[in-house]
Amino acid sequence: MPENKFNTNGLTDAEVLIAREKHGLNVSTYKKINRFLRALIGMVKEPMMILLLAASTIYFISGKTSDGIFLVSAIVLISLISLFQNARSHNALEQLKDIIKPKCKVVRNGIAVEIKTEEIVIGDSLMVEEGTFISADGVIMHSNDFSVNESILTCESMAVSKDKTTEDNKIYQGTTAVGGLAIATVFAIGSDTKLGKIGKSLEAITDEKTPLEVQIGNFVKKMAVAGALVFLVVWAINYFHSYNLYDSLLKALTLAMSILPEEIPIAFTTFMAIGAWRMMKEGIVVKQMKTVETLGSATVICVDKTGTITENKMSLAKIFSLTSGEISSLDALSADEKHLITMAMWASEPIPFDPMEVALHEAYSAISKEDQRPDFQMVHEYPLSGKPPMMTHIFEDQSGSRIIAAKGAAESIMASAALTADETKSVLQAIKDFSADGYRILAVAESRFATKNYPKTQQELPFEFIGLLAFYDPPKKNIASVLEHFYKAGIKVKIITGDNAETTAAIAKQIGFAGYEKSISGDALMQLSDKALQVRVADTSLFTRMFPEAKLKIINALKANNEIVAMTGDGVNDGPALKSAHIGIAMGKKGTEIAKQAASLILINDDLSKMVDAIGMGRKIYANLKKAIQFIISIHIPIILTVFIPLALGWIYPNIFSPIHIIFLELIMGPTCSVVYENEPMEQNTMSQKPRPFTTTFFNWKELSTSIIQGLVMTVGTLFVYQFCVYQEYNESLTRTMVFLTLISANVFLTFENRSFYYSIITTIKYKNNLVFLIAAITIAITALMLYVKPLTDFFALEHLSIRQAALSIGIGCISVLWFELVKIGKRNIQPANP
Repeated sequence: MPENKFNTNGLTDAEVLIAREKHGLNVSTYKKINRFLRALIGMVKEPMMILLLAASTIYFISGKTSDGIFLVSAIVLISLISLFQNARSHNALEQLKDIIKPKCKVVRNGIAVEIKTEEIVIGDSLMVEEGTFISADGVIMHSNDFSVNESILTCESMAVSKDKTTEDNKIYQGTTAVGGLAIATVFAIGSDTKLGKIGKSLEAITDEKTPLEVQIGNFVKKMAVAGALVFLVVWAINYFHSYNLYDSLLKALTLAMSILPEEIPIAFTTFMAIGAWRMMKEGIVVKQMKTVETLGSATVICVDKTGTITENKMSLAKIFSLTSGEISSLDALSADEKHLITMAMWASEPIPFDPMEVALHEAYSAISKEDQRPDFQMVHEYPLSGKPPMMTHIFEDQSGSRIIAAKGAAESIMASAALTADETKSVLQAIKDFSADGYRILAVAESRFATKNYPKTQQELPFEFIGLLAFYDPPKKNIASVLEHFYKAGIKVKIITGDNAETTAAIAKQIGFAGYEKSISGDALMQLSDKALQVRVADTSLFTRMFPEAKLKIINALKANNEIVAMTGDGVNDGPALKSAHIGIAMGKKGTEIAKQAASLILINDDLSKMVDAIGMGRKIYANLKKAIQFIISIHIPIILTVFIPLALGWIYPNIFSPIHIIFLELIMGPTCSVVYENEPMEQNTMSQKPRPFTTTFFNWKELSTSIIQGLVMTVGTLFVYQFCVYQEYNESLTRTMVFLTLISANVFLTFENRSFYYSIITTIKYKNNLVFLIAAITIAITALMLYVKPLTDFFALEHLSIRQAALSIGIGCISVLWFELVKIGKRNIQPANP
């Protein structure tokens, strides 16, 4: 390769520093919202916060200053916890955003380097390749078959061809290169770009809520409405019994507080944001929170062959020259075989970025005695087109000597060249032999077209078939294990590739791919009706000679079959299918920016095994969120009923709890659900279960029944202690103390019990999660202080308990929770865990 292949040396390091000092970074500055203030306003609007403020105000008005101070302190504590969780989630998401910021290439000091987009400076030589987002405004200085989509600025969806001679020879930030390559000199960055000047519209963009977030919001709203109605009823009952306005309001507020499950939205936000952050640490970038929800439900994953199943490390392995009619290795090349490699190089891009074209330029450098590339300039080109595709380049030197070279799929090149029956037979046999060994095949042709009145299409040129090149792209070492993990998890795998059926089947067989025997081509697939296609995609796993429209049809047919579809992709043409799939997966290294933009998830190191991890983590996050929400619902039920039933039934102590008791219980539950369960490890059988139906939610009867039953049994235990105290003629404060201790004990035991709805507590106690024991220890310690430190005991209107009384409360709390171990035994007997 010639050293100065970019036709420019770009800026030097010193010039970059001067330009940055003068013009700043390539960053647009828009109005920013005060995140702290927004979080604070959001908290004040929360129903629980409104109730707390109301209760503390009533305490102060009615002269109960100490209770009012406690509630104000609780408000401050809850606010700090919420702000911490909000900051934790925000920081995790900000780190994700930083990871997925597009990078770009610039020519500096005569070489191409990859930099962050904000590091572009005025005067930089920006190198734009097919599939990349343009990061600054620039003037085109050099281009090869370059076209750009400027719909973000012009609303025109059609790609526009540009070079340095066109009337508009500029590229603009935010637009997309859809073909070829260009090198442009940057003249505007940041807010001074064309997009930056109209960028105020970006301020209006709001985050879309995920389906589960909507369900949670609706559930909490319904509970808030229920709380409001119950508040009015309880206030009315209390008021007409006592005619004490403040006291009746406080008692009604107590019940309203017990009904609101305000921990659920906090838990959801924490789980999704921290879960996405954990994935990022594993090399999996989740761009959209809804992807985390969907991951655990994936039933089908559609993968490309090149770069996903294989290494994408193209090496020229064998060669077939039509002149000799023989397949040979690269040890001792004849003149005809060297000519074949040379013409394949001329048919490639002058500045190669595709691995196959890079291999061809390297092969040419190895065989050529004299490098002719500096002597020839491209004068005309036909871009990659057709089904299957081919491309043609025309070069001339100063003396008028011309080279016309074409390369592409064997079917296209054969159709464009004049071959005799014997030659066709010889070529087809070579294709069969190459394919059987899993080689990727490239056909090469040349033309001796003399005039400059070039035909409209490359297929009209008079081509002479030269031969075939066989490239080997070995399967990734871990791919067989990855497939095994997908199959074990109940996930079907389908290969969708542009390669031919024989080559793909050979590679598929090598890696133990299920269903390699049966395939369908893109053209055949397009002929099927929608109904027939749905049947065909269900029983076919190998899709070859695919093009964008065919890929999209496959994804839509799978979705019509109620499959939850994940799809990998890296090219410009994968964009529509990636966007259509439930989970679009782009490759971080070889993926184009278009693919990354369309995808909802990026594998940073192009390692498909990370998708196994991602699905496992998605299942874990969903399962742990389910545990947290079921814990919240279960523990709220005994609180609600213990407050409501004595009042409604006119028991001797109708108002056993006050707001300070409820808020203490809330402070215990909050960290448990949003910190402890988020940190839970993945259960042993997670990746051996079938995918969770995507329609499943936490808020239907099937999902809620376990929580409701657990809550009702705890209520029975709590009210049993209440009635026992009445039977023993204990006073109100002693009764309150024993009921309160029963509830706290049940809370602690439920934390351990609900770590798994399948494995026993003896198994789960060995799970690595130190936060469980830390939170439990803190809860027990604070409760002990409340019971046995007199100022605290008096403040909470409790009493010291004897060992017998404390043991009874703790024992009932334990029994009312651990009965669920019998249910788990039944589950394990009916459905043993897979090994």
